[in-house]
Amino acid sequence: MDSLLFFTIFLLIFSNFSILNALPPNIVFILADDYGYHDVGYHNNNVIKTPNLDALASAGVKLENYYVQPICTPTRSQLLSGKYQIHTGLQHGIIWPDQPNCLPLDDPTVADKLTEAGYESHITGKWHLGFYKKACWPTNRGFKSFLGYLTGSENYYNHTRGYPFSGQEWFGLDFRDNLDPASNYTNTYSTHVFAQRAQQIIQQHDKQKPLFLYIPFQAVHGPLQVPDSYVEPYKFIKNGNRRNYAGMTTCMDEAVGNITATLKTEGLWNNTVLIFSTDNGGQVYAGGNNWPLRGWKASLWEGGMHGVGFVSSPLLPEEVKGTVNRELIHVSDWYPTLVEGIAGWNLEGTKLDGFNVWKTISELDSPSPRVELLHNIDPMGPGDTPPIMDNPYPPMLDNPYPHMLDNPNPKPIPDCNFTFPTQFNVSIRAAIRYKDWKLITGNPGPGNWIPPPESGLSPVVPIVPDGKCVWLFNIKDDPNEVQDLSDEEGVVLQFLLNRLYELQQGALPVNYPKPDARANPALHNNTWDSWE
Repeated sequence: MDSLLFFTIFLLIFSNFSILNALPPNIVFILADDYGYHDVGYHNNNVIKTPNLDALASAGVKLENYYVQPICTPTRSQLLSGKYQIHTGLQHGIIWPDQPNCLPLDDPTVADKLTEAGYESHITGKWHLGFYKKACWPTNRGFKSFLGYLTGSENYYNHTRGYPFSGQEWFGLDFRDNLDPASNYTNTYSTHVFAQRAQQIIQQHDKQKPLFLYIPFQAVHGPLQVPDSYVEPYKFIKNGNRRNYAGMTTCMDEAVGNITATLKTEGLWNNTVLIFSTDNGGQVYAGGNNWPLRGWKASLWEGGMHGVGFVSSPLLPEEVKGTVNRELIHVSDWYPTLVEGIAGWNLEGTKLDGFNVWKTISELDSPSPRVELLHNIDPMGPGDTPPIMDNPYPPMLDNPYPHMLDNPNPKPIPDCNFTFPTQFNVSIRAAIRYKDWKLITGNPGPGNWIPPPESGLSPVVPIVPDGKCVWLFNIKDDPNEVQDLSDEEGVVLQFLLNRLYELQQGALPVNYPKPDARANPALHNNTWDSWE
């Protein structure tokens, strides 16, 4: 046989063998907590330093029409389930430490599916998807290992959680290494703990298997705690909350850089897709900022849920590296995108609201399959909510309010002034997006425009007529929600109201159980633990 022909055949066989035996990409998903839209360098912030996030985003694809949910549990539930809140019963708010509730157990999580696809799946950081029984815990939801905390917030150093209950003050350790309490991390700052565990997982990972590493940082959620060395560069920021928050952000950015460096050192980076996302908008009372967007965490305005997000990977085609993607993408889309788009696995056994947007991200001029996005429909009002005020934090600097609320449960609009014919009850708190249009009904929460404290600018407070309960915006033309078009665009308004009504017909009942005294850490060796 001619030697050149033989060599050509050999290359073809070797090439096919390599393709057949190539591992699917490793997936590293980093989720920041309460991270404001304005608070990353590439969003025109020249005060808070985020060099690692900026570099990763600039080498990848920045997602600039990307949405999360306004508060913690709903975003995490949609990320892990691929389903809207109305299809998991989690429409109303977060899961509180004393509620017997968790992400429904009857569907596989994204970690379940990736594990099924041969991945080793690990989580280090914040869970906040329920823990009242062991079946709800991360290591029973597809993850091989878990180091982190189960509730929604804790002390960054001693990893304890305080909680008010019927005039009492509950208090307990909230830190776990798999199922076991982990008290040996006291005095170690949580951002460092989670980054170091992520690095350890990477270093010890069996390179013959693909890796799924989920890192939901505690940062930059309150309490506003950070080692002094990170605050030192920001002494010029007069607002104490903002100053501490800036230090926390830089610490988180450093952690992301350390994790990325370890992926490179261990030879995994070239076959890794890294995704970064916030879980909701910044909390302005806790140092975060979403300028120039309207509103903040827990609101249905853009500042509550237009998220910071990007994808970075050597696997991305050269033509998309360094680009800005303005296609509509939602946090629920990550489930099918990770499983089907990146891992190349099937979605059997799932019924999802998310779309596989990997082609949208990885190819130029590839439109998103998503044209509609249901932000939420929450039929419950404050009267249906247990009277719990969450204040697990020490007093905050420069805070004009005595409490920070993860779920403010805004009061209903009195005498909702809306006469447009519709089957949908517009006093219900809801929001929907269709292409460039966004409709809000009910009480969306505070809608001020809050500039960064260091800017010297004053907040802009809109004048809202009594009984106002419907807003319509063209988000492409008006991303800061200044011009309400609900009185001018009747056809669009009717269409979106009809869609809300149709979607509501397929919603599950809200699952928001009453507090359970059996959750008291005093009954569980002063540790937050399951009680059923």
